[in-house]
Amino acid sequence: MVVQPAVNGAPPVIRIVAAVIRDAHGRTLLVRKRGAAVFQQPGGKRDPDDAGDLATLARELREELGCRLLPGSVRRLGRASAPAANEAGYLVEAEVYEVAVDGTIAAQAEIAELAWVDPAAPGDLPIATLSREHILPRLAAPGPSGG
Repeated sequence: MVVQPAVNGAPPVIRIVAAVIRDAHGRTLLVRKRGAAVFQQPGGKRDPDDAGDLATLARELREELGCRLLPGSVRRLGRASAPAANEAGYLVEAEVYEVAVDGTIAAQAEIAELAWVDPAAPGDLPIATLSREHILPRLAAPGPSGG
């Protein structure tokens, strides 16, 4: 796990890689881990053997959702941070990538539930701060072409 210790009273930081996966209707996939109360982007923490963000993302998607990352589909959306949803007192910092996947998406490993949400109107689903306040609004905002 990649954790930056607390410095000068700031909370320790957990670094993750997060995926934005969309369906044909523009909805975004969110996952809820076993024991967690909120939904969040698929992805996770880098393992020591991972050779970078995309290796981490490919491994996490395979383990948690049973699908394969399509390498040519990757588009970096930026970095976002917020209080960690499942680790009190920590800040989570995510490198966020929009990706396409191949195969059937199904909850596996520590994933308990899947939800497809409209990023512009996610409703009252309990969603982690990082996703609700930082990632979903970026997806709902009009692009440079106005749409």
